[in-house]
Amino acid sequence: MVDGAVNALLTHGISESNVEVYWVPGSFELPQAALHLARTRRFAGIVCLGVVIRGQTPHFEHVAREAAGGIRQVALSTGVPATFGVITALTAEQAWDRAGGEVGNRGQEAAEAALEMAELVEQVNARGQAP
Repeated sequence: MVDGAVNALLTHGISESNVEVYWVPGSFELPQAALHLARTRRFAGIVCLGVVIRGQTPHFEHVAREAAGGIRQVALSTGVPATFGVITALTAEQAWDRAGGEVGNRGQEAAEAALEMAELVEQVNARGQAP
């Protein structure tokens, strides 16, 4: 997924020197990392990638819900687009299919969404605030 995201950014003209990759322990920690990155104001967008695979406990639902809500909150509270590239799957096979396999690459999709949102924010900011 990381390769898919980075390749999407480079394909759309983002310089490799402007792409930074950070690793966190798990999907639950994505919002905290995204918030710290967004607060620096160095990034036009943040692509959050992760995988949550259902196990035998409800832990899956909690982690996925909190990651999604936290990433959304980062975008809303900072104004910096933060995209949800977290695969939620029932099996490892399903996750691999969405991480560059038969179903596509969720990393690429999340990076493309971040690019679109960053452009939208730039266009809105260029027009200035409405009276």
